[in-house]
Amino acid sequence: MTVNVLFAHNEAQWEIYKDPLEQAIRAVGVDAVLSRDMPPEEVDYIVYAPSSWLQDFTPYTRAKAVLNLWAGVEAITGNETLKIPLARMVDFGLKQGMMEWVTGHVLRHHLYIDFYLHHQDGDWLPKVPPLARDRRVTILGLGELGSACAEALAGLGFPVSGWSRSPKQIDGITCHHGDEGLKQALKKADILVLLLPFTAATENVLNAESIGWMPEGAVVINPGRGQLIDDEALLNALGTGQIGHATLDVFRVEPLPADHRYWGHPSVTVTPHIASETRPDTASEVIAENIRRGEAGEPFLHLVDRDLGY
Repeated sequence: MTVNVLFAHNEAQWEIYKDPLEQAIRAVGVDAVLSRDMPPEEVDYIVYAPSSWLQDFTPYTRAKAVLNLWAGVEAITGNETLKIPLARMVDFGLKQGMMEWVTGHVLRHHLYIDFYLHHQDGDWLPKVPPLARDRRVTILGLGELGSACAEALAGLGFPVSGWSRSPKQIDGITCHHGDEGLKQALKKADILVLLLPFTAATENVLNAESIGWMPEGAVVINPGRGQLIDDEALLNALGTGQIGHATLDVFRVEPLPADHRYWGHPSVTVTPHIASETRPDTASEVIAENIRRGEAGEPFLHLVDRDLGY
């Protein structure tokens, strides 16, 4: 039986994903028709980007699942017309890319690389970094991406603490949860990495109060969501030295406005939301597997809990 797969994103992304999706779906033994335009009542699966034209799911009466192209789902979880299962993107490329970006920036700050880049003027200024075992790293968010980053950093010798809303257990990682756990995790954050999803419960998790729990001069690295940070509180903390540096990849408004104070700030590094990108080949394999599962009557992978928002 042929299944109909709607690609609900723009033409540019369709050109990128069309061939990898067709190949991946064929490889799992499913006969499928992919298109950006088909009658809603004939659609079996929706490959989806929350920013796409599709916002009303009511006409898609036959669809079995919405398969998100990205890891973030906050823009769709509140859509009251969406009644069928929603799966977020969890794939090797996304995880590997995030692990590489986070590890690189943690090592950059740990090894004082910025200091030496800014002192290429003939002055001999030895500033020897501590060993990794003496630099504490805290990761807020222990999902697929956060856990991978935590394990990679622990493997390099950093003492790693993590925090999540619900209890987690990861070998080699000191795991905290709940309100008191957040405070304890931040107290040990010489370098803090934010990898929480954006929900009502995580908005402004880094604020004036929680920044005050961190060691003086700590580094903040945010490849998660811009809404996790109270920007004014962070700028104030950078001004007082409570936070020594912030490396930010995500923002409340993107692209980051040209007149934003983060641009050009001596203690801020801005990167343009490039920490990790969905790779068409690996992402297509995840989507194809979920379509195969749907056709075989097996549970879908990476289903979103609508109540939690991720």
